[in-house]
Amino acid sequence: MSSPRTGLRVASILFGIFALGHVLRLINQAQVTVGTLTIPMGISWVALIVAAILCVWLWRLASRARM
Repeated sequence: MSSPRTGLRVASILFGIFALGHVLRLINQAQVTVGTLTIPMGISWVALIVAAILCVWLWRLASRARM
């Protein structure tokens, strides 16, 4: 995995999986509790948008990478 293109693609896929997890949480209305704190659904919307943007951005960077 010495190629920057490969590293960017792997990171992009990981962010895509992360975004998919948030989509599933939003669809299923799954509650997430950490200790006594319940994480609001709004956090998943923000995390979904950020992860999706990073996924697309890294994939496009990998497509432009020369190797």
